Amino acid sequence: METKSIMIVGVGGQGTLLASRILGNTVIGEGYDVKVSEVHGMSQRGGSVVTYVRYGEKVHSPIIDKGGADIILAFELLEAKRALPYLKKGGKIIVNAQEIDPMPVIIGACEYPENIADELKNTVATTVVDALSLAKTAGNQKAVNVVLIGVMAKNTDIPYDVWIETIKNTVPEKFLEVNLKAFDLGYNS
Repeated sequence: METKSIMIVGVGGQGTLLASRILGNTVIGEGYDVKVSEVHGMSQRGGSVVTYVRYGEKVHSPIIDKGGADIILAFELLEAKRALPYLKKGGKIIVNAQEIDPMPVIIGACEYPENIADELKNTVATTVVDALSLAKTAGNQKAVNVVLIGVMAKNTDIPYDVWIETIKNTVPEKFLEVNLKAFDLGYNS
């Protein structure tokens, strides 16, 4: 199997690390070699968070170079735009429609760019998901991460039941019901 490279991007507090754990545990369970690398930046202050997940028969490095990501799973529009140079030709972006103002926008130093979703759609294969609304429907707005994992899972060869079993083994019991609903909503969106 050719090595697959998935880049998960978002801002601190969005659950990108749980998403990478679910993805990593799922592909490990399928017998793949997996390498994961997390770059937190100023994540506790709402800064960028990037996680690289690479899997295949034998993976030597977790790092994804520019032009190397098969999929970019973006939890926020501006983070999707920032990650665009990492997408390989023919790759796909799955992005949450949510806009979260970075610090320069919050302090008034600049404005949040307009029409990012349209720009992405006109540039590469892009699926835009209102993951925040789906997470709220599942019962918790913080389940955006698992909604997006559900959307991505639908685009893999890994069976639905394997994803569900991994979520059951990864997510704490008190959050399990909401996360299973969030996954289903994303998977079926």
